[in-house]
Amino acid sequence: MHLAYPAVLAALLFCTGLYGVLARRNAILVLMSVELMLNAVNLNLVAFDVWLSRAAEETLHSGQALTLFTIAIAAAEIGIGLAIVLAVHRNRGTADIDRLRDTAEGHDPDDSDGSDSDARTAEEAARSGRTGKAEATA
Repeated sequence: MHLAYPAVLAALLFCTGLYGVLARRNAILVLMSVELMLNAVNLNLVAFDVWLSRAAEETLHSGQALTLFTIAIAAAEIGIGLAIVLAVHRNRGTADIDRLRDTAEGHDPDDSDGSDSDARTAEEAARSGRTGKAEATA
């Protein structure tokens, strides 16, 4: 088999994974897309290892060893990534990356006029009777 077939397949897999990382909003789908990209890299490693072992007299199979290392790293990454996604989903109630990014930066998604959200929360706290905290923040 020619080297071009697995290389083209790996390029298609990598491009599909890259599209999934850039276009998806769900964190679990982004993790799956990262796994797809890692599998494309693994396919390239094995294909080039086989191609180079035919040309060289010594066969070290370093591409296959790197592939096993990459699979182990990917398994650890998906385990930690899913644990983080589940913890964030329990705390925030969503796995939408855009909403998580907005809340991490302190932006209110409903705040379209660009006003200061700290001043607004101080005014709301003053109206609700919590004047001690409102005076401290104002």
